[in-house]
Amino acid sequence: MPYIIGTAGHIDHGKTSLIKALTGKDTDRLKEEKERGISIDLGFAHLALPDGSEAGIVDVPGHERFIRNMLAGAHGIDLVLFTVAADDGVMPQTEEHLDIVHLLGVRTALFVITKVDLVSEARVREVEEEIEILTFETALEGSPVVHFSAVSGDGLEEVRKGIFDALADIDRPAPSGFFRLPVDRVFVLQGHGVIVTGTGLAGEVRTGDHVHAVPGGQKFRVRSIQVHGQSVESAGWGQRVALNLTGQDRGALERGHMICHEELTLASTRFDAHLEVRPAAAKGIKNHQRVRIHLGTAERMGKLVFLGDTEKVEPKETAYCQVLLTEPLLVMRGDHFIVRDETAQKTLGGGEVVDPHARRHRRREMDVEQRLRTLREGDTPEMIRSFLAGDASLATGVDSICQFLNLKREETRDWLERTEGLRSFDSERERVYTTERKWDGFRERLRSTLAAFHESHPLAPGMDLEEVRGRVAGGASARLFRDLTDLLAAEGVCVRDGNHLRLPDHRVELGAREKSLSGEISAALARNPLAPPYLKEIEKALGVERPKLNEVIRVMERQGEIVRVTTELYYLKDSIDRIKADLYSYFEDHEEMSAATFRDILQSSRKYTIPVLEYFDRTGVTMRVGDVRKLKPGRN
Repeated sequence: MPYIIGTAGHIDHGKTSLIKALTGKDTDRLKEEKERGISIDLGFAHLALPDGSEAGIVDVPGHERFIRNMLAGAHGIDLVLFTVAADDGVMPQTEEHLDIVHLLGVRTALFVITKVDLVSEARVREVEEEIEILTFETALEGSPVVHFSAVSGDGLEEVRKGIFDALADIDRPAPSGFFRLPVDRVFVLQGHGVIVTGTGLAGEVRTGDHVHAVPGGQKFRVRSIQVHGQSVESAGWGQRVALNLTGQDRGALERGHMICHEELTLASTRFDAHLEVRPAAAKGIKNHQRVRIHLGTAERMGKLVFLGDTEKVEPKETAYCQVLLTEPLLVMRGDHFIVRDETAQKTLGGGEVVDPHARRHRRREMDVEQRLRTLREGDTPEMIRSFLAGDASLATGVDSICQFLNLKREETRDWLERTEGLRSFDSERERVYTTERKWDGFRERLRSTLAAFHESHPLAPGMDLEEVRGRVAGGASARLFRDLTDLLAAEGVCVRDGNHLRLPDHRVELGAREKSLSGEISAALARNPLAPPYLKEIEKALGVERPKLNEVIRVMERQGEIVRVTTELYYLKDSIDRIKADLYSYFEDHEEMSAATFRDILQSSRKYTIPVLEYFDRTGVTMRVGDVRKLKPGRN
């Protein structure tokens, strides 16, 4: 099992000296670090373990001005070496570093009291008590404490043994999901190109693999891989990894990017989380407070939005909240993050990502906290049902579920097949899933929406498909909605006629008033059947409102009583049949016909001649060739 060891502690409390004593390597690599005698950025080394393997070491700076650099290296730690100088004892950055590793979910620590050669044994015991108070009610409470002097070397073997014992007690399974590497360094190596380094969070990467950067989406190929300075064919979670990448946009990479598998594509600017506020946030955290969010090696400005009526979360309290970011990040369920104040002066709290691609919550939304609790604490089937129930889409594809569960496609499909209470179907070239309850709700919304429409529009054949989608499934794509309504049609819930939906028992029946109006319209069209009045003339003559006229006209058209030539011009069906017969009779002796000739046949003006000719062109009776018409082939 691979391990990552990280350091923590106040500035000048001997972190770098301890790592040098353990590994022989000075992790202060920058010229400024050498000149000032302090760590400014992350340093890296590796430690040989008894079984012949090596653990990666990330040495972090202790100065308050470089907390952002410390945070970039604090993720992915299995064991933290926490140094407390015997002469200073617990200092401000000791407390802040303790909060950070606690909030990041580090559960194993070895506290090293350094500089013991400078103080009495009584003072060492006082520092031990300070550490006990410091870790009270944190994840690191009860961690072992050893003593060390970098000057004399006393205690080095105890430190080494403490590390080996602590690592031996760690037994965690490989993290699920695809390869992810938060980038902490980017540099160009002469003759090789761009190199990125980081601590692998999950998955595996191999030489020749194609990866991409999030955010940005730049694509790369892995030319070569190194772990602890040695070339390897593959690397992954729990290792310090250096990747040599080739790609067109390599210059755009920087700390804060995530190099990951090609299938991880969904970056997020809004996620739901479980938040813990630390005592350092003396005034608590207010609703909508602007903060800095640190996740992986990235730092983003953001805002915390609490659920329901919560306006403030006090120190030592926890709460579910929504985190809004100013720029996108690749966020996965279970990722830990740190919250610092807007001015980057202190750490306020932190937490765990619960829903990485959350929708905006309404202030009075019911059961949202219970849903988030299920997403955080429930078993996999419970999480799947809760995720699908809360997803904005009516039905969700496998890719989105994969990224939520942080599982590969095969594992996700296996869980979906084993989870009860789901409905699945094929749509848009993929299998999509929803819950039975969500499906039943959609069915009832559709049925009630159509029923209400039929009641208010009894003469309409059905409701427009897009209008229905907007009312009952606005989050579904047009294609998905059509597929879903086809399924409901197969169940006998609705009927789809072209772009209209109706209930199966809906029948258009004219009432007494409408029947009377239908007769009056037919009579108006029959008075001059080859030159009937336009609708505006019928509207004026009958004294009827246009909406009602249009309703009855559409019913008469569907029933085959009249024929629509243009949106404003209708003929009786018998009249169109008569004109068509005269047209065929003419073409028995002639190959073509001009508009003037057709006007003579119709014994009418261009006001009617041209619209009727265009109607016949449109319906495939004739075709226009220059200024004349010919009978369309196959119509003889």
